[in-house]
Amino acid sequence: MINEHEKNKELNKALLLAVTMTSNFFNPLMGSAVNVALPKISSEFSMDAVAMSWVTMAYLLASAVVLVPSGKLGDMLGRKKMFLYGNCFFAVATAMCAISQSGDFLIFSRLLQGIGSAMMFSTSMAIVISAFPPGERGRVIGLNVSAVYVGLSAAPILGGLLTQSAGWRSLFIINAAISSVIVLVIVWKIKAEWREDEDDKFDWTGTLIYMPSISALMYGFSKLPDPLAVFFTIAGITGLTIFVLVELKSPFPVLNMKLFFENRVFASSNLSAFINYAATFAASFVLSLYLQYAKHLTPAEAGLVLITQPALMAVVAIFSGRLSDRINPRWLASSGMAISAVGLLLLTFIVKNTSLTYIYCALAILGFGFGLFSSPNTNMIMGSVERRFYGVATATVSTMRTTGMMFSMAIASLSVHLFVGKQTINDTNIESFIHSSQVIFLIFTVLCVVGVFSSFAGKKEMKMS
Repeated sequence: MINEHEKNKELNKALLLAVTMTSNFFNPLMGSAVNVALPKISSEFSMDAVAMSWVTMAYLLASAVVLVPSGKLGDMLGRKKMFLYGNCFFAVATAMCAISQSGDFLIFSRLLQGIGSAMMFSTSMAIVISAFPPGERGRVIGLNVSAVYVGLSAAPILGGLLTQSAGWRSLFIINAAISSVIVLVIVWKIKAEWREDEDDKFDWTGTLIYMPSISALMYGFSKLPDPLAVFFTIAGITGLTIFVLVELKSPFPVLNMKLFFENRVFASSNLSAFINYAATFAASFVLSLYLQYAKHLTPAEAGLVLITQPALMAVVAIFSGRLSDRINPRWLASSGMAISAVGLLLLTFIVKNTSLTYIYCALAILGFGFGLFSSPNTNMIMGSVERRFYGVATATVSTMRTTGMMFSMAIASLSVHLFVGKQTINDTNIESFIHSSQVIFLIFTVLCVVGVFSSFAGKKEMKMS
């Protein structure tokens, strides 16, 4: 194995930063841009509302299931290797999405795409932290986080423009091409490797309990109130309970559960992150359908409206992160959650004739609240653990984010299923869809209110490192 000096000689840090930023830009772009294209996809494949939601859900489900195990494997086998394999997997799966000839094949391809995405996202930040000296880590982490936010901001408009001008398949073709270029750059130019836990044993028992349990829970929850869905939901909850008990006793846990039980700030802040994403992620999915089916906007026009939220989020998150170094981040995070609740509450009153100005205002408030919450809450999580747990903390936050997104889509899918059924959305049932949207945003509002209180839990224990 080459020493650290030789690694630094071989490593082109600027190129590595460009690669990880590109990956972190296209991951959220891929996850969100597809929402704008869903009506076109639905029209081509005659997909009902619930099937449409699974185009997004499959990606999130696979990401949430694979994120923790792939992060652990990256520590053991090599983070660059896992990042490389993730890009290869992602490129192939994305190409499969582009050539899909049926809704079922597209959903299956999106499932594979989510696996590749998790392999990439669970290791990209760890690679950057490993490669750059401590004095530069804050800058490069900030750049990678900004790339994520820019990807989220660009997704609605780029997704709309590409879908309208070149068809929905162009979204996947471009992403497959970019991932292929990243693979070539990694193979040819980045020679260093980073491992932390070569001597650890992989927790196969915990992994084999976790993956089917979280899958059963999310699948069952999205299909409620069907009797079979109730069975899957209960099975998932039971499996996750067993997983927690197994991990507490494991010498090499795939997910360190002791942090949740022994560190109140860590637990409450991760819960808040989960609630925040569960209450906000599906808003763009619901509003994309509302704008195109109820307001009859084109995909590009809908994208211009939806970009309001992530654009405000990206701008505010930069300042809130800096502000959290001077003001107790708990107050900022709780305030952000409360502001998000106001934005979601406004969306519960949308009807068919609601003005676009009203939608813009609600999305602006929601984006401001999300941006005020995200950076300070992450600051709290990282400040509540010792340095040796930074990797665990980062993986846990990513899991909370992805699982929260998945729950958000499950709530939306369940509501649409109850109000619209398995019909395609059209002018005859648009009122039913709008009623389902109102219920969705009401549930999200209640979640955010709960999140305000969870953000304050463990306040007295807060110690910023």
